[in-house]
Formats: sequence, C-alpha cells, structure tokens
Amino acid sequence: MSDWLAWQVVDSAFPVGVFAHSWGLESAWQSGHVPDVDALHRFLHASIQQTGYGVLPLLGAAYHRPEELAVLDELADAFLTNSVTNRASRVQGRTLVATAARIWPSDAMTDLVDEANTGRAHVAPLSGRIFQTIGLPLDTARRVTLYGTARGVLSAAVRLGIVGSYQAQQMQHQAAPWLDTTLERSRGLGPEDICQTAPIIDLLQAGHDRLYSRLFQS
Repeated sequence: MSDWLAWQVVDSAFPVGVFAHSWGLESAWQSGHVPDVDALHRFLHASIQQTGYGVLPLLGAAYHRPEELAVLDELADAFLTNSVTNRASRVQGRTLVATAARIWPSDAMTDLVDEANTGRAHVAPLSGRIFQTIGLPLDTARRVTLYGTARGVLSAAVRLGIVGSYQAQQMQHQAAPWLDTTLERSRGLGPEDICQTAPIIDLLQAGHDRLYSRLFQS
C-alpha cells in the first residue's frame, strides 16, 4: 500500500461530508458546557476515547470479517440509541461508501454499495469494509479514524468561534499522546466490547435538533 492512499483519505478535500457534523460540540457549546479552552480540551479527549471504544471495535471486526457486515451494522444501530447520533452515523456511512465507489470503482465496491443500500449503513462497520476493500492497512485505518475525530471536533470549534485556527492546530498537536493511548487501549477490543464512555456528550448531542439556530447537522 502506498502512503499516498493514507494521505488521500485523511485530506480535508476528501469529500465525505464530515465537516457538516460537530460531534455534539455545537449543542454542548450552546448549552454552556464548553465555555472555554479547558472545557474544549476535555470535550476533545472524551470524543477521542468514545471513538476508541465505540467505533474502532466495529471497524476492526468488519475489516477482519467482511462477511459479517450486516450483523455488525445491526449491532451499531442497536448501540446508537441517540437518534441524532444514529442518523449522523448513517448519513456519514452512506456518503463514505458512495464516495469510495466513485473514487475506487470495482465490482467489490459496487457490491458494497448494494449491501449498504439494503442495510442501515452505519459508518463504523462500513469504514472497516471500505478500508479493507481499498487495501488500507488496519492499523492505518484505525489511526485515520481517531485522527478524523480530533480534526472534526477542532474544525467545528474554529467555525463556532470557540478557538482560532492556530490554537486549534496547537490542540491537535497536543492531542497526539492521547490519540496514541486510546489507540493502544482499544487495540484488543471486539464488537462485544463497545461501550458509551461519554454519556454527557451523548445527551447533549441528542438535543441538537432542538437548537434554535445551528451550523451543523449533528
């Protein structure tokens, strides 16, 4: 696998629509739970950990056992009881598979699109299948996913005016040890181990649709 593939997937120009989502930050900010930079640090760390324990196990299982995608998709749907998070996961999953099919067309990708269209199409298990199909190594796929969470939260923070671009980049750099720690702690987790490690963020995101004004879908 060429390193160029990994760089392409993490590039902000990769059209998967993640910048339409705030990972619950917009609701948390409007409700006063993220009033300053220290609170944003805590929110960022909690979001990274939630990805490690709620997304990576499903991604890894679908990567290793692609034939179980439908079962893992249903598990993801049962796990995401928050309607806003559930909807966002399905929107991101369908966008990702549609994008991948146009960028890396193949019979396998066409079959995957058909399978996604008949299921829930949650982003965690679909990511595992897509990354396995295009030949991205699993460890790289896990890093890409964790990095995407950190970048997504901080990008939303900039657009909401919580921090500036330079400070957000500084926070991204400072998050590296926590990204590594989460990567290692989640390495041996399977789909039966998925859990909600940030219940307050989950509750805040559930109220996103009730915000008077909003920039993001979730």
